[in-house]
Amino acid sequence: MNPIIASVEKEYIKKNPPKFDIGDKVKVHMRIVEGEKERIQIVEGIVIRKRGGGTSATFTVRKESHGTALERIFPLHSPRVEKVEIVRHNKVRQARLYYLRERSGKSARLTEKFVSASKAKAEAAVEPEADSPAKETE
Repeated sequence: MNPIIASVEKEYIKKNPPKFDIGDKVKVHMRIVEGEKERIQIVEGIVIRKRGGGTSATFTVRKESHGTALERIFPLHSPRVEKVEIVRHNKVRQARLYYLRERSGKSARLTEKFVSASKAKAEAAVEPEADSPAKETE
């Protein structure tokens, strides 16, 4: 990549991007501007695709409710994406889950992938809480 482009992109890339995989059920907290008001809209669904790198990285979330499906593409490093919460990890064997488009109901279910306690602790240690106050020593 051109070093000039890389230096420009560097300031727009998030410091700690969310870590999730394809097949995970996620809640995406999206900042929506309506006139002068701002609100947070939550989209919950399954990640069916991740693509790109740098500032152009995106992921696609598929949500199905009352027989109607909605697929939305989110830029990973967008300032409009407040946070991405992982609801559950699912076990998948493909990089693109387009086959879910033809399925609905029970046939569209994915098998849950259980994370061991040691792995969960390691993930929690990597992401420190921002709300916790720092301890002062004298």
